[in-house]
Amino acid sequence: MSGRIPLRKRLTVRLLIASVLIAVCSVAATAWLAVETTTRALREEQGQVLAEDMDVLARLSGYAATHPDWKGVAGTVRELSEKTGRRIALTTTDRVPIVDSAPAGTSLPPRAAAAVDPLRTDTYTDRGAQRSGMDPRVVGPYRLTAEERARLGKLALVRQNCFARNGVDADIVETPSGRPVLSEEDAPYPCADGRLNTPTATEKSAHAELVELARGCFARHDLHYDVPFLATDRYKTAKFGSDAEAEGARQAQACVDAARRTQLDPYVAPTAELFLGGGDQQTAVRFDMSPANKAKVIGVAGLVLAVTVAVTAVVATRLVRPLRALTAAAQQPPELHVRVPVTTRDETGILAAAFNDLTERRERLEAQRKAMVSDIAHELRSPLTNIRGWLEVTKDGVVEADPALLGSLHEEALVLQRVIDDLQDLAAADAGTLRVHREPVHVDELIGQVAAAYRVAADTAGVALRTETDGEPWLDADLVRMRQALGNLVSNALRHTPADGTVTLSARSDGDEVVLEVADTGSGIAAEDLPHVFDRFWRAEKSRSRRTGGSGLGLPIVRHLVAAHGGTARAASEAGVGSVFTLRVPGLSGAAPGPGPAPLQ
Repeated sequence: MSGRIPLRKRLTVRLLIASVLIAVCSVAATAWLAVETTTRALREEQGQVLAEDMDVLARLSGYAATHPDWKGVAGTVRELSEKTGRRIALTTTDRVPIVDSAPAGTSLPPRAAAAVDPLRTDTYTDRGAQRSGMDPRVVGPYRLTAEERARLGKLALVRQNCFARNGVDADIVETPSGRPVLSEEDAPYPCADGRLNTPTATEKSAHAELVELARGCFARHDLHYDVPFLATDRYKTAKFGSDAEAEGARQAQACVDAARRTQLDPYVAPTAELFLGGGDQQTAVRFDMSPANKAKVIGVAGLVLAVTVAVTAVVATRLVRPLRALTAAAQQPPELHVRVPVTTRDETGILAAAFNDLTERRERLEAQRKAMVSDIAHELRSPLTNIRGWLEVTKDGVVEADPALLGSLHEEALVLQRVIDDLQDLAAADAGTLRVHREPVHVDELIGQVAAAYRVAADTAGVALRTETDGEPWLDADLVRMRQALGNLVSNALRHTPADGTVTLSARSDGDEVVLEVADTGSGIAAEDLPHVFDRFWRAEKSRSRRTGGSGLGLPIVRHLVAAHGGTARAASEAGVGSVFTLRVPGLSGAAPGPGPAPLQ
């Protein structure tokens, strides 16, 4: 693999790209949220301003509806200006100032906000405009006299009491003309006497005047309708037989509305133009972002991006530095075993620690490999040298090939065979080709066979070899391989146990496992050597003498054989007291196949 990483694959570049994308998305999301929030707030503010405008227009329209001119409107304009905090100006239709809350000489806005004409209004507020398009506060000749208001007030009170007696709650409301009405329109039958709804003399006179004003329009359009009926809103819900009748009704209503405006015109103030704001301001509220604000937004966004890129660069550099150190260490020659400093406790630090641990294991394995090669050479060289030496002197006639010499040569050949067999077993275990032929094995029979095989060696060494079995445990194992594993342990124990000592081979069940132990009363193993007892070619004595130790392959073979059966091998020892080697192997599941033959003695 090339040592140079492409630019697009470098961690720093990837982090920078990711941070820029995140920053751009965050800035865009923040800007969108700010725009949405600001727009909503501006719309609410604009709606509030429009509501204030409508309130101003309604107040001034009400003044015009109840006064024949604008002479006393200055106080109302001043009050509204102080309440809204805005400039309010009234002019005639020819832009002649009537009243202005701004100082004299202040120019008017280019366009009027509205026209104040109570006889022609299209504004609908809580004060409302009649469906005829006239301010309901315009009453003119329809205003009742004090005597008529008092009389109708008494009639309204009588009707209200009648409503109450019939279980209907109704309030008395006085209309702009002074006529009282009840809020509940549908009167109970006993209360509908018609006296409250009878027109007064003032209303009859005004209606007669309205009829005369509408007569000419009716004649021009050849219309025949009841003018008092058209003067109300009841015709809106009336049913007409054809479209022609409906069109005629609409034309008649137009005649009545025109007559009503003519009738009420002398009682209202002249039409005026309403101006809101000041100077050259527009009457409509407009919210535009200035170049300075745009520059601020762009500057802040750029600053956010710059800070993000800078922080990411610093963080990326700190992240990449130990990775580069790891890369440089990994690219060094294997024999150097370079380590890297662990400077952080994050994932990079954990990776560095793991790399150092891997380096140490590789160094240890390399040392073991070299020692193994040396040990194998030594194990093979010694018997081969003996065989070669005796064969050469026999060939030269120095000694005769008597049975004793041949027996010694045979013993050396057996030593070579054992070393080669052990190496072959280890090689098969390392390659995963160590074959295990499982069968039901009676543990009492197994330890009996092992004890019988080493009984002579134990007696020769003056060591007592004992067997102990708790219960009737069974194994699903390879009898030959398990006998080889236990034999290696017993042979090792006999070699390191002095005369009059004891070697105990025991077996017991522990849950689903069978525990096999080989304990001796020998010299024991030092605590610092105990972790290495299962290493290949390891001996407690460093002299490599076969008189004090075997080939150093027996215990590694035991561990591999037990692992092939799904078990574990452990060693415990105390120097000067003895050692205990424990094998834990899965027991035979289900019922035991029955007792086996008696153990061999």
